Amino acid sequence: MFTAYKNIPDDARVWIYQSDRAFTNQEVALISDKAIAFINSWTRHGDNLKGSFNIKYNQFLVLTVDESFNTVSGCSIDSSVRFVKELEQEFQIDLMNKMNVSFKDGDTINLVKLPDFQRFVASKKITENTVVFNNMVATKKDFEHYWEVPAKQSWHKRFLIA
Repeated sequence: MFTAYKNIPDDARVWIYQSDRAFTNQEVALISDKAIAFINSWTRHGDNLKGSFNIKYNQFLVLTVDESFNTVSGCSIDSSVRFVKELEQEFQIDLMNKMNVSFKDGDTINLVKLPDFQRFVASKKITENTVVFNNMVATKKDFEHYWEVPAKQSWHKRFLIA
C-alpha cells in the first residue's frame, strides 16, 4: 500500500540502492511509476505492506516500509529485490553492487569501486571530511540525518589513514 514518503514514520525500515549512473528525468518518472505500482502490490504473506520510496540525486532509490503497520518477511524482502533487479534489466543500470562507493566532490556525486575509494584515500583525494553516502542506514530517520555524512562518521572511516 503506497503512502507518501512524508507520511512514513521515522522508524520505518529503509533499503538504499545506488545506481552506477544518474537516472534521466524520464527514467525517474518511469521508475517512480513502477515503484508506486510495486509498493501497491507489496505484501507479507498476503497482508499489505505500507511503504514508500524516494529517489535522491537521480541516482539513489530508497524503499521504505512502515513496520508498525506490518513487518516485512524474507519473502517480501525477496520480492523487493526482484523488483530492483527488474529495474536493473529494464534501465541497464547496476543497483545491487555493494562494492560501489559513492562520495561527493563539491556538488558532484562520484561512484567508484571500493579499491579505487581506498586509493583515493591514500592519495588524499578523499579525506575524513569528504561527504560519503552511508547506504547501511536502517531507518528513515537515520537516512535523513546520517546517510550523507563526512567519511569519519560512517563505516567508510575504516579506510581512512591515521
